[in-house]
Amino acid sequence: MKFTSILSLIVLPILSLADTVSFDQTYDNQAGSLLTVACSEGSVVDNFATFGSLPGFPNIGGAAAIAGFGSPNCGTCWNLTFESTTISVLAIDHAAAGFNIALGAMNTLTKNRAEFLGRIDATSVQVDPSFCGL
Repeated sequence: MKFTSILSLIVLPILSLADTVSFDQTYDNQAGSLLTVACSEGSVVDNFATFGSLPGFPNIGGAAAIAGFGSPNCGTCWNLTFESTTISVLAIDHAAAGFNIALGAMNTLTKNRAEFLGRIDATSVQVDPSFCGL
């Protein structure tokens, strides 16, 4: 029991990363086409056509883990934590650094302070796609 507790104290911080998070209102457009993002083909687009049709909308956006068009990281799900709030975000596009998410998602994460704060540092961890409704 003690070994497991000690191991979790060591491993969990390694799996969690501090990332910059910003917002882009492009992702807030329910009618936005998935054909306009880096993940414009593959399993996500095969099942959904617009941003608004994605489960968990507006908790969507770009992630640095998506290097570009057709990335194997398309459709990955990430828990972002800022202060005491955690949201799950579906990665559908490339971000130059960290995460660039819908304003609606960032407002949930920051308790409606997204525009005031502009960019934040949050903890990120990749989670099972079921956290994002996939």
